[in-house]
Amino acid sequence: MKVEFSYLSRQFREAGPTEDAQQFYANQVFEDLREFIRTGDFTLGRKLEEFETRFAAFIGVKHAIGVNSGTDALILSLRALEVGPGDEVITCAETFIATAGAIAAAGARPVFVDANDEFTIDADRIESAITDRTKALVPVWFTGNAPDMERIMEIARRHHLPVVEDSCCAIDAAIDGKRAGTFGTTGTFSFHPLKNLNVWSDGGMITTDSDEKNRQLRLLRNHGLVNRDEVEVFGVNSRLDTMQAVVALRMLGDVTSITDQRIANAKRLDQAFSELPGFIEVPRRRPNVRHVYHLYMVRAKDRDALLRHCVEKGIEAKVHYPIPLPYQRCCRHLGYHRGDFPKTERDCASIITFPAHQHVRHDELQYIIDTVRSFYRGK
Repeated sequence: MKVEFSYLSRQFREAGPTEDAQQFYANQVFEDLREFIRTGDFTLGRKLEEFETRFAAFIGVKHAIGVNSGTDALILSLRALEVGPGDEVITCAETFIATAGAIAAAGARPVFVDANDEFTIDADRIESAITDRTKALVPVWFTGNAPDMERIMEIARRHHLPVVEDSCCAIDAAIDGKRAGTFGTTGTFSFHPLKNLNVWSDGGMITTDSDEKNRQLRLLRNHGLVNRDEVEVFGVNSRLDTMQAVVALRMLGDVTSITDQRIANAKRLDQAFSELPGFIEVPRRRPNVRHVYHLYMVRAKDRDALLRHCVEKGIEAKVHYPIPLPYQRCCRHLGYHRGDFPKTERDCASIITFPAHQHVRHDELQYIIDTVRSFYRGK
């Protein structure tokens, strides 16, 4: 049996995520696009405005600003906070390169803090990383799980630091019903094809309750233009294409059901893997957190051998990520050394990601479970 990590071929081959859907997603979106093309409203158009309004309402904020990617959402958020050369920005050592890359692109120095046991930033270690050059905090909702935002925001308030949430993996994630992207000065989201809300290409969104940050960000994403003839600041071209917003509008109504299915799939894997103590370690799952499982990650004994075994059996398991980010070549100038981030190092040597997306079938989940069990049998 083959269990694919990417679900895109199924998303647009099968009916939508609800069983009573009558049409294929692709056909629905193509019909929407045919209607849109007739309008010629391609740049910062009405459909983008509609999507921004609906996304803001879904997340629970006043403003949503569509941009080119989740990475640009981070970069522009930092620029709106006037982060630049000579500044430091604190983030988690266990994350995708885009988080630190955005800090570097803004001209600042990434300062890493080790992870906790849930693959998110260890809030107990943040204050020791703050210096007089610290300009912002960027906690990451890595894997779709929540960092300790209450504690992080308390630290930020005491030190008068703005918070940019890297919630690119966490559309529809929440703590006690309060969604990702509503805690910090800004929240940032990605619509990459493998996110639970995707736009057939790269795309991103920034959320904020600040009227002034909303105004600044809309300038920054569109060359700094106040209107066709007046430029207030130097900006960039980082607009979310209106055509992409058309696709996203079709998807937005299904985000909750998509996420619910991911959660159900993750729960089934959790239950099965919890029966393999000493071999598979399932991270703590907090009952007040809506974890959206952009990545379903656990720690595994003999990880590399298990990974090879799963791939040989047709299961597209992966590792996110095998090399700690602070030790990548691009970060060598930051001066970190082995031993600085013990939990991140442990995770990079032991984590494995299994397909748990909304299109994984019941029999495929069972095949993953049986394959993992068979690997450890007799060990």
